[in-house]
Amino acid sequence: MDLQQLRYVVEVAANASFTRAAEKCFVTQSALSHQIAALERELGERLFVRSSRSVRLTEAGEAFLGPARSALAAAERAKEAVATTAAAVVGPLRLGVIPTVTAVRVPRVLSAFRDAYPAVRVEMEMGNSDTLMRAISEDRIDVAILGLRDGVVPAGVAYRRLSSERLVAVLHRDHPLAGRRRLSLEDLEGAVFADFPRGTSGRAQSDVAFAAVGVSRDVAFEVDSASLMLDLVTEGLASALLAPGVVDPARDGISTVAVVDGPRRIEYVAWEAESPRRVATAFLDVLEATASAE
Repeated sequence: MDLQQLRYVVEVAANASFTRAAEKCFVTQSALSHQIAALERELGERLFVRSSRSVRLTEAGEAFLGPARSALAAAERAKEAVATTAAAVVGPLRLGVIPTVTAVRVPRVLSAFRDAYPAVRVEMEMGNSDTLMRAISEDRIDVAILGLRDGVVPAGVAYRRLSSERLVAVLHRDHPLAGRRRLSLEDLEGAVFADFPRGTSGRAQSDVAFAAVGVSRDVAFEVDSASLMLDLVTEGLASALLAPGVVDPARDGISTVAVVDGPRRIEYVAWEAESPRRVATAFLDVLEATASAE
């Protein structure tokens, strides 16, 4: 058993696909499949159930996955321990970002980080805040940019506050309230909404705010993309509450209106609390410097 085999197992489990895992590991699918098959023979257990349409972990695979992740993380830290003597920053940097981030310009930060550490490979994934916090705790990502409702702070991770902003109502230009300068949540009673999926942090922002003023609402469209949400508003199918920085003011067909009692979203940068990798602390330094310069 070697680290490469462990990495292949972790990637197949994360992507539920041998093809996508091979692409991320920069090997052919046949080579990856051969190595996992060899590992299964060594262990005497199947790790994956394969079919023409899906790949999923067996019970043995579920038991194997956690220690495999821990072993890979330990190997990365061992490399960093050696590199520390030369003050080197080694990668990869695994970054998680919510799709509605507005506190920082992520491409600009990544460009500054690449200039400072050209040898580090950056791997970025999108997700909701809950998923990203869990990924940090499970050592699957190093740093994440999160968005949570006011009064809730990141759990199980170290964090720093980046920004705070009140969500705005995003309405079709012909909506009766579109010409208002400001409105309240009660004014939106009866509107059809597009919002993030139930149970996510993005959705909780609005659910809690409406519940606090005793207003029920009709969320007919549950989507995980702010872009799709805006498309639904543009077509006159729904209204939405979004961070103002997410909405292009020049976009045709929509209007944004301030909501005086609307939910407030706080953005944070979060990382592993106990022993963050050097590449993570280097990224945090670049992030802070870049944000301060804007």
